[in-house]
Amino acid sequence: MKTKIILLLSVLITGNTFDVNAKKGTMLYSQQMVENRALKSFYNNKNEYQLKTAKWGYVTGLVAYSVLKAWQQYPDKMEYYNSVKAYADYALAGTDTVYVEDSNIDDLAAGKIFFTLYQTELKKGNISDAERYKRCATYLRNTLKYKHKRIEAGKPSAGSFFHKGHYTNQVWLDGLYMGPAMYAEWQANFGLDEGPESNIDSWSDIAMQFKNINHYTYDSTKKLNYHGWSATPTDSSSFWAKQSEPHLGCSPEFWARGMGWYFAALVDVLEIMPENRADYSELVKIANQVAYGLKFYQDKKSGCWYQLLQYDNTFNADGKGDEVNGKKYNAGDNPNYLESSASSMFTYAYLKGIRIGILDKEQYIHVAIRAYKGLLKQFIRDNGSDLDIIQSCASAGLGPAKDKFRTGTTNYYLCGKDTRITQNEGKAIGPFIMASLEYELLDNKEN
Repeated sequence: MKTKIILLLSVLITGNTFDVNAKKGTMLYSQQMVENRALKSFYNNKNEYQLKTAKWGYVTGLVAYSVLKAWQQYPDKMEYYNSVKAYADYALAGTDTVYVEDSNIDDLAAGKIFFTLYQTELKKGNISDAERYKRCATYLRNTLKYKHKRIEAGKPSAGSFFHKGHYTNQVWLDGLYMGPAMYAEWQANFGLDEGPESNIDSWSDIAMQFKNINHYTYDSTKKLNYHGWSATPTDSSSFWAKQSEPHLGCSPEFWARGMGWYFAALVDVLEIMPENRADYSELVKIANQVAYGLKFYQDKKSGCWYQLLQYDNTFNADGKGDEVNGKKYNAGDNPNYLESSASSMFTYAYLKGIRIGILDKEQYIHVAIRAYKGLLKQFIRDNGSDLDIIQSCASAGLGPAKDKFRTGTTNYYLCGKDTRITQNEGKAIGPFIMASLEYELLDNKEN
């Protein structure tokens, strides 16, 4: 009966019958994307990779993490696990650690794969590799907790991690997925090894990162979070930041993928955070705040979301560009567009949030179903031998001082030289796989 209700709901929302089995032909979409894209070739911006020999980084790590999640859900697919293990071993190159830049939060995110690798190899009796994976995960967590630059005491948002060392006193929504979500995985797996007091302090540290960024980036009128915020908006690297209230220090716009990273980080952390922690209910409240706001910006026709969340496809860059220190950047009149990586992240976070019980199913299930249907129709293309995912923003950021074109404006996100539209981007492939896995769990439960 429940399946029929969901199917009927989908018809009413989209005007089409929803494929409740989430399949392309006879193969599940999660497996199709893993086997015909993630394990073959994908892009990180302009660089093409094969997973087993991919360079360590947050994009390659995201693809690896999604493939590992697919193996956990379908454990007979040993090729998935073996490919992720090969990626990890290639990155480690026989050592106990990977190279990470000083205070570069992006370099830490791929470490999320080590926890499942550790547990699996331990069960197999491969103690040597298991311990290597644990040591690397611990190195990454300790690098973040003890060595990563933070906003200093006396400044607003004190204790928050810099997004990167050269982004002085800046926090971006992206960073919550890159650092604190990995930090939380370590605490869930090994936190008690350091004693109960240290474990409690670490969970408080993780929660603080979310509470701080939400406090400074949330716009209660728009019901969205700005992409980034600076505690020192007059700093030369924060030239993009608002110089006055309201929202002093915030970047000018609401970038979809920034909020996608943020929403995904929230549900991932809440899945493993002890519910008796004092901060747990506050993070649940923030996750619901994000879910509630995004619901208003879901495109009614496609079920997806736009690159610039508060506008639809009638909005264009202004054709004039942005002037910084007398020089023009980001000139053009490109239109706003439905964006695949963010839409996949939102779909994943809604479905997972419902599954783990932090989002109300009655309120959000129709949002999630319509979104997943939209992903399949709007972005997935069968080229005969592979599966493509199209219409992704290649990259985006804010500054620093040497990159004056990264202004954080509507012109930048639509016409910036690094924000081009691409396809088969790892930042879309990973979230699509994870969204598909969550939908497949829902489908199995309903049937």
